[in-house]
Amino acid sequence: MDTSKVTAEFRAAQWIQIIKDRQESGMNIKNYCLSKGISRDSYFYWQSKLRKSACNSMIKSGETSAPVPKGWMQLSDAGETKSSLNIEVSGCRITVDNNTDPELLKNICRLLRTIV
Repeated sequence: MDTSKVTAEFRAAQWIQIIKDRQESGMNIKNYCLSKGISRDSYFYWQSKLRKSACNSMIKSGETSAPVPKGWMQLSDAGETKSSLNIEVSGCRITVDNNTDPELLKNICRLLRTIV
């Protein structure tokens, strides 16, 4: 039995739970770490390590499609070209076309990333 491998898997499982707990708490990382007595550096180290591990697993498994964020849906490629795009998130509808200001669209995307 490789004890270092078992230990690493155990620690990873602990940090997966910690990161999940932080996300479900709704607290920002700084306040969560303070309330739990966790070093922010450790939190970011393990978050990065677990993300890399997840990406490597996806590559090894041959999964080519990008994961769809919670609350979003995967659209199929119908092969047709449209002149506009409709985006709906939590009842909010955004229509993008050739006349849409790219800076405005960039700001909207930034905002959507914070709420999803």
